[in-house]
Order: sequence, then C-alpha cells, then structure tokens
Amino acid sequence: MRGPRSLSGLRALVTGGSSGVGRAVAIELATRGAHVLATARRGERLAALQASLSPLKDGPQLIFAAGDITDAGFRAHLVRIAIERLGGLDLVVAAAGSGAIGPLATLPADTFQSVLDIDLVAPAELVRVALPHLAAGRDPAVVLVGSILGYHPLPLHAAYCAAKAGVTALAGSLRHELRPQGIDVLLASLGPTESEFWDALLSGQRPAWSRGRPLSAETTARSIVNALEHRRHEVIPGWRAKAFVFAARHASWIIDAIVSRNAR
Repeated sequence: MRGPRSLSGLRALVTGGSSGVGRAVAIELATRGAHVLATARRGERLAALQASLSPLKDGPQLIFAAGDITDAGFRAHLVRIAIERLGGLDLVVAAAGSGAIGPLATLPADTFQSVLDIDLVAPAELVRVALPHLAAGRDPAVVLVGSILGYHPLPLHAAYCAAKAGVTALAGSLRHELRPQGIDVLLASLGPTESEFWDALLSGQRPAWSRGRPLSAETTARSIVNALEHRRHEVIPGWRAKAFVFAARHASWIIDAIVSRNAR
C-alpha cells in the first residue's frame, strides 16, 4: 500500500502496557483512533490505563488482559481475546522487557535465560502465534522494541545486550519473510528512556555511569507511532541514541574507549 498508514480503526495488541513505553504507545495508538488490547502482569495498572481513556466519549477503545507474556498459553489467550473482542488483529507491538545487571559469572541461576525469555523469545513467539491473523488483517504491522545496545554491547549487560541483539536480528529477518504477506516490521531501537526498567531488574542495580538524561516515554511513543504511520523500517528516538548507533556502525572504538575509561 502507498501513502501513510491510517491507524483509525486498526486493532492493536500492545505488551508491556502497564508502564513506560508500552503504556505510552497504547495511549498514543488509542488517541489516534486504534482499538487497543493492552497487556502486562499488573492488572490494576491496566485498569487505571483503561479508566484514563474512558472519558473519550465515542472515541478510541482500550481493553486489557493481565498475565505473563512468557507463558505460551497466555500468548495464545491474548490473540484469542483480540479476535473475539476486537474482531481481528492488525498490529502487534512487543514492548515488554526486563534486564539484569552484573558480571555473567555472578548472575543468579536462570537469570540469563529469564531475560532472553522476556526480551526475545516472548516477542518472537507472540508474533508467530499472531501471524495468521495479521496476514488477514488490514494494513498489518509488527513493532519490535529493541535497544541501541543491540548494536554495541556494554559490560555488565550481557543478558540484555544478547537479547536486544537478537531482537535487531529478528526484525531484519521477519521484514523479509513477512513482506510477501503485506506485513510491515518496524524496529524501535531505544536509548535511555523514562521507564521502570531500573526498578524491575531481575538482578543487580543501575551502574553509576548509566545516569544519562532519559527521553520521555511519551516522546518515544510518538516517534514509534509516527514511524509506524510512515511505514519506516526502524526508528531511533533521540539524538543521543542516534549518535550511539552511528558510532556503533562506523567507529565502535569510540564507545570501547569511553567504556574502558569509565571502567578505570
């Protein structure tokens, strides 16, 4: 299809909808006329999100389902809800994520696997389950929320960097696979962003050198949804994130030098 994508009336499934970028994307989509199924583990947060949009009379619709996105049964349940209550599925936005900080040697048992399950396996499997319905949808698309650390890793972030590098690769692979079915794939490579990421680490704590000023979740969400409307393949919100990816692609030694200096 040519021209911008109209979001009005599209049916979207958004993970990570209780906070941060996931919540902001759910709001942005709903206010632009999409019908949204938001999911996360905290049902009370999702109910509050729904209530915040309810004053929009005769406007956008947002429903929610609470559960664990790493559970295969729940992923299938989500897709069924979208089909039964929204009438179909046009967009899947995989924004749920987590991380763990610390040397690989000292990470608690199964932590590495848990990060991969949340950040990489769950989005891939959700897309796989949703594909038949996306293929039958109206102007369908998948949005995978990755990270600039998918382009260049940092120490103490082994699990997160591995998962987000996988998301970057997944987006590139799916883009070619799904093009014949008319399904777009957008990769959102995020830098420091306002969220509860540091409060929800599976282990460890925020490094002292990771204190950059974050981009707001709302600004990030607008960038993602604008890119979705304009059929872009990737969006990197914020000049700091763009600079990091540029350096990762063309002068990775600069990043390595800064990391080494901070380590000392």
